[in-house]
Amino acid sequence: MSAMPFTQTEYESRWAAVHAEMRRAGLDSAVVWSRGGGNYDRFQEVYYLTNYYSCNSGYGYDGFQQGTRAAAHCAVLLRLGKEPILIADDPTLDRTLFPTSNIAAGTDVVGLLADVLHREGVRGIVGFVGLDCISAKHMEDLRALTPSIRWTSHDDLVLDVRIVKSAAELDMFRCAGETVSNAMNALFQVIFSGGSEAEAAGAAAREVYRRQGSINFIHVGHGPWMGERITDCPISGYSNGTPAAGELVRGWVYGAMHRGYWLDPGRTSVVGLQPTPDQRRLVESCAQIVEGLRGMIRPGVHAAAIGEAGQRLLDEFNGGRPYDNGWYIFGHGNGLYFEPPAITPGYDGKHGVFVENMVSSTEAFLNLPGVGNAGFEQNFIVTKTGTELLTTTPMIWW
Repeated sequence: MSAMPFTQTEYESRWAAVHAEMRRAGLDSAVVWSRGGGNYDRFQEVYYLTNYYSCNSGYGYDGFQQGTRAAAHCAVLLRLGKEPILIADDPTLDRTLFPTSNIAAGTDVVGLLADVLHREGVRGIVGFVGLDCISAKHMEDLRALTPSIRWTSHDDLVLDVRIVKSAAELDMFRCAGETVSNAMNALFQVIFSGGSEAEAAGAAAREVYRRQGSINFIHVGHGPWMGERITDCPISGYSNGTPAAGELVRGWVYGAMHRGYWLDPGRTSVVGLQPTPDQRRLVESCAQIVEGLRGMIRPGVHAAAIGEAGQRLLDEFNGGRPYDNGWYIFGHGNGLYFEPPAITPGYDGKHGVFVENMVSSTEAFLNLPGVGNAGFEQNFIVTKTGTELLTTTPMIWW
């Protein structure tokens, strides 16, 4: 039986926090736009505010059904001091699943949003959250239907609130960590028992889906190409090939692991668990970098400082020469998708200083010519004194 994942009070506190951001931005009204339909890169904002996610397919084409426009998209109208209005693309939705009682549902999301704005008398400057995911066609339609509104871009309005997680959200992340750790364990157990990349990905997927998680990608790879790219099979992320004893294998599992909350750990090992000295050095050094960077993170530390430490460690491994694989991201924030900050040398973007109850990752890739490439990633909660690990799959198996 479905239910709201959080209490009514939790959602109302989110609305109040976003209203406070609106006041700081000088906004009386804002529209929050999102996209679902099997995608997880821009579903977050409406879901965070209302628990609504669209399961519609075919979001890129309005002609699948008569009267449909912007399928798989949805919106929320925010006004200071008032309950949000959800504009949903599914007229059959169960209204008991949403914290707002003010819902307009139909198949023409653009037209429905315009009608709601006219009905509520919204005019003048209105903030828009989601210009990065509304199509140019649909934004042009919306502007034509709302000539009395001047739209201004405020894409980070909700993001700035949800960067720091509530206690209830952190519990969701702990469940997500259990799911993805079981999936990663299953993936490598299949590889170690002589299974193919496809069989390993299937075992990982089973662990995710039976716990009601959702996968964005499972990457499994072995062979010399691993030093050059993330995957050799860009549609599936894995092949039907079976790694042989003594080969390096790299695995990544990522997606919305529990109620939309996103994790993305990675591991590398050697089939047969009998690494050569060079393989051992490569794998263990990469794991040590990731764990070492995680150990540096606590409230008040800047992401750029962690990125610079990561760069120094890569250069040291590479014999003092600048590392040349082009991968200088040493982690990122996690939430309902990838979030700031990017842990890179010189990072000067938003939310660059770690604070308690952020969720983040550290990651690294190392390449040793003639041996291969190793990659690792850990996900964790930032606590008062350090981090709480969410991804508990072993880093080193031997």
